[in-house]
Amino acid sequence: MNYLMCSVGRRGELMKNFKSSIEEGARIIATDNSPYAPALYFADKQYLVPRIDAPEYINVILDICKKEDINAVTTFIDPEIMILSENRERFAEIGVEVLAPYTETAKLCFNKYEMYKYLKAQGIRAVMTWGTYEEVKLALDAGEVSLPVFVKPRTGSGSVGARKVQTIAELKDAFKQDSGLIAQELMTGEGCFDLDADVYVDTISHKPIAIFSKRKISTTIGGANKTISFKDQKLFDFAQEALSKFKFNGPIDADFFYKNGKYYLSEVNPRFGGAYLHAYGAGVDFIKMIERNLHGLENEEQIGNYEEGVVMMMYDSVVICRETSGQNLDVIAK
Repeated sequence: MNYLMCSVGRRGELMKNFKSSIEEGARIIATDNSPYAPALYFADKQYLVPRIDAPEYINVILDICKKEDINAVTTFIDPEIMILSENRERFAEIGVEVLAPYTETAKLCFNKYEMYKYLKAQGIRAVMTWGTYEEVKLALDAGEVSLPVFVKPRTGSGSVGARKVQTIAELKDAFKQDSGLIAQELMTGEGCFDLDADVYVDTISHKPIAIFSKRKISTTIGGANKTISFKDQKLFDFAQEALSKFKFNGPIDADFFYKNGKYYLSEVNPRFGGAYLHAYGAGVDFIKMIERNLHGLENEEQIGNYEEGVVMMMYDSVVICRETSGQNLDVIAK
């Protein structure tokens, strides 16, 4: 099996995990629009490609799939998920599995306000969310929520622009400066905690067959960098119920909060999460699950099949390269 990893950026550790798990003879091809994306150099072959918003981008990716006899394609960035999803049939025509959600699900995941409205309509508990200053003001006046609240862009990734808002004046100014914001209830207080779950949705059954949950100990811009594994059947049941309302395909990263004895879904990133490394290190191998699916085999359910109390602590590392006259760099050390 040959895999195409798009927009790999800094995800070198995930590339290393893939290399460790794939069957003998399998190859990993990586793309990015910059030769200075370190994860490129953990692949068997690298391609420099246009930006994802370039008109020719998808044709370039399809050509790489044909040239390299690719079996599955995925991306490591949110804005590209929709591009892959919308072109699923074109990939299928050349025998490539798209490890990304189906189009309607991809749209909901990328727009956090539309996701909230959909979850509410489906009867799924979600963090209270408002799309305009006026909506938040009404909720504040009605006593449904109190300041501070949390604001963030309704689209985008990496937690860019996300922040706590303390006053009405600050809230009003935030929406005035950026009408694309949403506001959410600030999920804090005694007995409240922030967590996420790495979930694998089988590409044959389209059911969640593996869930790895972890509490966040420490976060930086873009996600958690220290986490600890835990298990709770209530969370597993809630996650399965919530995710059944969508059509995912492969790995996803779902953010939850726990408050007053209940779980609430916050958002879903339908790709490998930045902290999937924790799940992999604890023995939850999505890569083997992908491989089985590509061989036409449905995976057995293995939800919660890991140890509690396993801690992940991220740290920095480097790739050292030498400039060449070509597009890529010669690796000296990694």
